[in-house]
Amino acid sequence: MTTPTRPATLTDEFLEGLVARVPGSTGATWKLTEVYTGEVLVELPQSTPADIERAFQEARAAQRLWAQWPLRKRLEVFERAHTLMVDNALTTADLLQAESGKNRRMAVEETCDPPMVISHYLKRAPKVLAPKKHGGPVPFVSTSTEVHVPKGVVGIIAPWNFPFATGLSDAIPALMAGNAVVVKPDNKTALSPLFGISLLEQAGLPKGLFQVVCGEGPDVGPTLIDNADYIMFTGSTATGRVIGERAGRNLIGCCLELGGKNPMIVLDDLDATGVEEWVESATFGAFGNTGQICMHIERIYLPESRYDELRDAFVKRASSLRIGASYDFGPEIGSLVSPDHRDRVASHVEDAVAKGATVLTGGRARPDLGPAFFEPTVLEGVTKDMLAGHTETFGPVVGLYRYRSIDEAVRLANDTDYGLNASVWGNDLARAEAIAARIESGNVNINDALATAYASKATPSGGVKTSGVGARHGDQGLLKYTDVKNVATLKKQVLGARPGQDYDAYVKQMLQSLKLMRRLRVR
Repeated sequence: MTTPTRPATLTDEFLEGLVARVPGSTGATWKLTEVYTGEVLVELPQSTPADIERAFQEARAAQRLWAQWPLRKRLEVFERAHTLMVDNALTTADLLQAESGKNRRMAVEETCDPPMVISHYLKRAPKVLAPKKHGGPVPFVSTSTEVHVPKGVVGIIAPWNFPFATGLSDAIPALMAGNAVVVKPDNKTALSPLFGISLLEQAGLPKGLFQVVCGEGPDVGPTLIDNADYIMFTGSTATGRVIGERAGRNLIGCCLELGGKNPMIVLDDLDATGVEEWVESATFGAFGNTGQICMHIERIYLPESRYDELRDAFVKRASSLRIGASYDFGPEIGSLVSPDHRDRVASHVEDAVAKGATVLTGGRARPDLGPAFFEPTVLEGVTKDMLAGHTETFGPVVGLYRYRSIDEAVRLANDTDYGLNASVWGNDLARAEAIAARIESGNVNINDALATAYASKATPSGGVKTSGVGARHGDQGLLKYTDVKNVATLKKQVLGARPGQDYDAYVKQMLQSLKLMRRLRVR
């Protein structure tokens, strides 16, 4: 195994400074390792329930002052933060690679997500959060104003696959709306969000407003949920059910982006250029971030009339992918996040092969490259009784399937409990869009695998079926962190019978008024 040279930015002093802000009153720590080598980077403090409660108390105190800031003043913090995040993107990428094992391209692309979210909401928040005056029940003499107020303290439980993006991008609109945030990153990937929070504070975010607590989910999650006013969670469907149930018992809202078994349908009208573009996009969709993307493609449906041609082109590209451990742009595929996750991915492949599937390329762990590497793998003959046929693998494994008609392709694509992302490829956009409309998924990309939908920050992005509740991005991604206050004003007392008026006459007048308002389209 060739040991990569750790970037000079990742000094012991720098890393210890990042984790110093994590509360851990018992002195218990978790060994946060460099995934490429398995070597310990830093001892990460583990937070107790009492530590978490104190973090919420500090956050609430800071939030009461933050919420009093004019929105324009709050947004100025994020204008400065945008510059700091872009200027420090390569240091963030170093941290992401060290803690998650992803390749350099994915690490750098991940650093772009919070600045993109900031840019969108800097423009959109003033309009979305502004009070909106509506008509009242009686024209001219009554009004109703929609006022959005912050919920208080938002709890965010962020996953390990995109720790910087989910740890910060979900927090940014919550903070802009006037909330405080307590985030629990995964132990394996706490460094990049900690660095991002330090940049926000350099930009002027008040100390104490953005808290970090660390620990294993079962140890930290219940206390975090019980103290929060809203929960944002990204992760597995099984864990999402537990979080949603607890949030419901506490009568607080939650947004859950959960698992996927995402399909791609390739149409039969692709020309030569279209095939080349599809191969590159499908390769990224299946193997980008070593397959550890919630929206990544795990099922590809190919038309029977062109199956062999398209299969061979895809397998050729997959088998040529450069895999390795390096802090430069050489490898196209990095490591999985841990040896445990490598074993999970391997078990899906082994189960499929044992039940009759064929490995067209890949299929093996690569301990010669590092402790958690696994080859990009393409399977054929996957069926629903296999783990890889119905359960989210969340690794560099994709199955190829034949279809004979569009109806069959759509039926197969929808034959899953999940509904997070899907993709349709074809030269005829109108035809592709018609097929996309039939797919049961919160996101559908046409002539792309996943990035176009996720990067469209103006449009809400979420899952259906067991892939989630609620959405991030768009106006919804900001408003979910607010409560709505209805301030209604009546300028003259007209809601009721006038003194001395017969109530039968009043009712007749009221019903006639309703008809008149309908004809005049008065609301």
